[in-house]
Parts: sequence; structure tokens; C-alpha cells
Amino acid sequence: MGMIAHRTKSAEIRAGLDHPIVDADGHLSEFSPRFIECVHEVGGVDFANRFLARMAESNVRGSDWSGWEGQSWEQRRDRRTRRSPWWGSPTKNTLDAATAALPNLLRERMDEMGIDYVISYGGLSLYLPLENDEEIRRITLRALNTAQADVYREHADRITPVAAIPMHTPQEAIDELEHAVNVLGHKVIMIAPGVPRPIPSIHREHPDVFPDACWVDNYALDSEYDYDPFWSKCVELHVAVTVHAGILPVVPWYGRSISSFVYNHLGNHAYSLGLLCKALFLGGVTRRFPGLNIAFLEGGIGWAIIMFAEIIGTWEKRNLDALELTNPANMDRQQYLDLTARYGGPMVQGKQAMIERNLDQLIQAPPPELRDEWAALEISKKDDLRDLFVPNFYFGCEADDPINSWAFNTKTNPFGARLNAVMGSDIGHYDVPDMTKVVEEVYALVEDGVISEQDFKDLVFGNAVRLHGGMNPDFFKGTAIESDAANILADTKTGGGSCPV
Repeated sequence: MGMIAHRTKSAEIRAGLDHPIVDADGHLSEFSPRFIECVHEVGGVDFANRFLARMAESNVRGSDWSGWEGQSWEQRRDRRTRRSPWWGSPTKNTLDAATAALPNLLRERMDEMGIDYVISYGGLSLYLPLENDEEIRRITLRALNTAQADVYREHADRITPVAAIPMHTPQEAIDELEHAVNVLGHKVIMIAPGVPRPIPSIHREHPDVFPDACWVDNYALDSEYDYDPFWSKCVELHVAVTVHAGILPVVPWYGRSISSFVYNHLGNHAYSLGLLCKALFLGGVTRRFPGLNIAFLEGGIGWAIIMFAEIIGTWEKRNLDALELTNPANMDRQQYLDLTARYGGPMVQGKQAMIERNLDQLIQAPPPELRDEWAALEISKKDDLRDLFVPNFYFGCEADDPINSWAFNTKTNPFGARLNAVMGSDIGHYDVPDMTKVVEEVYALVEDGVISEQDFKDLVFGNAVRLHGGMNPDFFKGTAIESDAANILADTKTGGGSCPV
């Protein structure tokens, strides 16, 4: 017999809407017993035993990450061990704690929460893709994706799980992508914001310093591999690429405090997502794959608007034509020397040779083929920057973030653009102490007059439909929101699955 749900403000808000609410980034912990069963099935008994033994060692990177809990303060200072997340899930609210682990309970409570459809991300799916050991990475992710598909299958009309894809090489990514979609039936995939790789010159002499000394491969600009086959496969299989940030092991953080997780956390999601976003953009991924939708989750919208504006401002000053204003070849050398002699006074007397040497250094320039850092975008006009950024990129925003309104501020956003903000509740984590208040919190922006009802609809429904339905028109077939989603897609412009700019 089900629980008796009380009428919440979130449920009342939902009842007054003419559209559903989609949680594009909920968090439910993976059901450990089924995951372990799948590890045995995929990897065999010997591997499973080795994996479980490794997980039990608290000082092994990947379980206790860097061993912070087991270190003295002297060791933490000596190693600059970053303090990892702690007490990251609600516990006092026992009902919510159980809801974050039990899909059946979540399904039962969704009406109380005012949410019609949930895309459920896990916890292990954030960490296992960054495992350095290829055997462990491949087997555990295959097991995890199998377990998630099994556990959520009976709730497909209201909840869909996410398959985690390893990105260490394009072929490894394609292998798991094809299995997840074609065999397991996943409709949503996620990747990490980057893969840490050794810096060769350092690694040859000091291999033990990896991953503390590393560079992050963001799959596009300056990548170790050509990831175009993976992006192409995503388009072929009709799946959007979702990217989930976090305080993750082995990936550099936006801070290295040995005492404060809060310090390490602040700004970290935006930092790691921003690295990937600009790599994909400058690497020309959206130019070569205009039909590929990419979502950067749990970082909010603020960083994206700043980056969008900065891209435009930088292009205006650093495109090939504008660079002629800083091209040393365009300097009148003699005029500069004459002005120096005339106005330099005592500080330049007797220093003519030094001044000329400085000019010689200034005049050094890269070869012509290395000057256009925008070449991969094939830009012919300023508007191209908007068209390569706005339609393809989506940004996950939590319900209580007041900055969500920036996405819809056509008065200040470059080109008057509306960026594709999608609501991701983050239920299951510490920042959502009460799951029934998510919709109430996000709707407060409407009640306060900060955003319109149409903005709200795009934030909690329309953009999530465009993100996934724009790639796969059948994504919402058979779900509780099938007809409403179909109406959104019918009204949306073609080309990148975006809402109108």
C-alpha cells in the first residue's frame, strides 16, 4: 500500500500549470546490490573480488580519493591533499534519504514533488569514468549501465536513467555508447568534463606524480585524439551529450584547500564545465556537428553567459582582420624611434641600442598559418558566434539559484539571446534538504517578477524537451508527458533543437 502524500506547495504550483515539469538532473544513488551482481556478471568472480577488495581500502585513490580521512595534518600539508566532499546527502530527512536510493519510492512521491518526469544521474557514474585502470573502468561502467537499465525499466514512463560513457579514447567511448543505447536501451548518456592525462616530459622522469601533475584533455582543442567519430556516433544514435561536473577525483579542482571542502567546491563546477565548453567551441565541434546538443549540468547559467560575452568580445579583437591592429609589421619603426628620442627624455638617453633590440623582439610574429585561432569555426560574420553557441549548448540550473533569470535576460545578453537553461533539481544531494520544495523554489522567480511564465516553462520543461527530443523525436514516446513534449517539438525551429534566439 502506498504512502499518503500531503498536499505541498510544489504540487499546488504544478496543478496550476498547463505544462509538465521535467527534472533534467536528479540524483539517485545506485542500488549497490544490483551493481555488485552486474560486476560479477560482466567481469567474473575473480575480477569482482579484486574490485571489492580495492574499494575497501580507504587510502586508495578512487575510493577515498586521496586518502584525506586517514592522513594526519602533517601529511595533508606535506601532500596538499584536497579535502573531498563529506556529509553530501540528506540524512535527517529520512524519507528523502530513502527516496534518493529507491526508484519505487521516488516514483510514488513525484506527484507530491510536483515533477512529472525525472532524468536520474547516479553517484558512481560521476567517478567511474575517471578511473585510470582501463580494465576496472570498462567492466564497472558496463556493469553500472546494465544495473541502471534494469532498475529503472519498470518506471520508464516517469523516470529514465543515464548511461555513463568513458572517454579515455574515442573507440572506448563508442564501444560503451553503442552497447548502452543499442543493447541496454538507454536514452541519455553522460561524460566527464575531461580526462586527465600525463604530461610526457614530467611523466618520463616522475610517473608517480600523475595525476597531480597532469593536463586535462577536453576532447576537442589540442586533444590527444580525434573525437569526431564519437560525436558523429552520438548524432547517429540520436543521443544528446550531457556533461556532469563535480568535485571529482584526479581532475584538477578550482582550489586546493586541505581543510575546506566548501572552498574547493565554490566555483568548481563552472570551472570544469567552462574548460570543456570553450574547448568544444573553439575546436569547431558545433560547426562540424550542428545537430548535436550538449548539456553542461550542475554549473548554473552565470558562467555560460560570461563566457558567451567574452567569446564575442575576444573575437572582435582577435579575429584575423582585427589582428592587423596588433601586427608588428604594421608599425612604423622609424616613427616610433623618433617619438622615443623626442619624448623619452633622460630615461632613454644612451639607450638607443636597447630600444631597438626591444623592437626586434616585438616584431617577432607567428607564421601566418598559426594566426587564426578561430579557423575551426569557419566564421564569416559576427552572428556566426551566436549560431554556433546558443542553439547547441544547454546549461543545468538548480532550483534555488537566483542567477537562473540571466538566461532569459534579452536586454543584457549578447545578441539579445535566450540561453538554454534547464532545471536540474539535484535531489539526493545536500543542497536539496527537502525534495518537495524544489518546484516551489524555482517558481519563486516567477512570483518575485524576475522571470515570466514563459521563461519558467522553458526552464522546467521546454528546454529539456528540446535538449533530448531535438536529438531523438521519439525520446518522450510512451512517457507520461508524450503529448506535451510533442507539442513543444512541433513548435520548435529545426536546426540544433534550440528554442528561438
